[in-house]
Amino acid sequence: MRKKIVAGNWKMNKTFSEAEILITEIAEALDEVDLKGAEVVLCPPALYIEMATDVAFESNFTVGAQNVYPSDSGAFTGEISPLMLKELNVTYCIIGHSERRKYFNETSEFLRSKVESLLKHNIIPIFCCGEVLPEREANQHFEVIKRQLEESLFHLPVEAFMKVVIAYEPVWAIGTGVTATKEQAQEMHSFIRGVIAARYDPATAGSTTILYGGSCNGKNARELFAQPDVDGGLIGGASLKADEFLQIATSF
Repeated sequence: MRKKIVAGNWKMNKTFSEAEILITEIAEALDEVDLKGAEVVLCPPALYIEMATDVAFESNFTVGAQNVYPSDSGAFTGEISPLMLKELNVTYCIIGHSERRKYFNETSEFLRSKVESLLKHNIIPIFCCGEVLPEREANQHFEVIKRQLEESLFHLPVEAFMKVVIAYEPVWAIGTGVTATKEQAQEMHSFIRGVIAARYDPATAGSTTILYGGSCNGKNARELFAQPDVDGGLIGGASLKADEFLQIATSF
């Protein structure tokens, strides 16, 4: 059975004191709800990871990072290595988010090296793939997603690939308030599973967790998560509000 995951990507939000309050609120609320086997992941800014992992040790969530540099150490000012994340008991790391691709010009080759560096240290990549609005309007969205998977993930042997979580993010629905319909989400998730099956095998495709990441919120999470190929969500803005994030996490 595929793992169900709700991961909160805080992006560059919250001061230290605000982060402490939010982590505490989420941790306390998780003690009172039935997640039905789902895993909750908090991905705060890097400055707050240690605080999050300290709380997570006695709570019902795990911690992820938002970024990593694909080298264990070196003269890379401002960067964070997978070895540093491992020492902080980080379980997941987001890779290839559309904002990293757009604002920091991260290429498929660079993302490929990030995936490899994380897997080397047993940190689970949450690999993001997605199309922008002109690509969808030109009916190129399937081609774009397939290429992103091929260029950054499909070099992995099956044993390594099975450790990766995929997050589909229609870029045109991130932070816009526009959400893909449940039918659009299911269509793409099913397509991704089919591409994986063609590259590896149906069993691998069937066991791969695929998250939806595009303006998922407390109002639409239940219908999105009810789709047969949607295994949870990578949540942006809604993860900054404890009540709404918990509503999403209990939408299975």
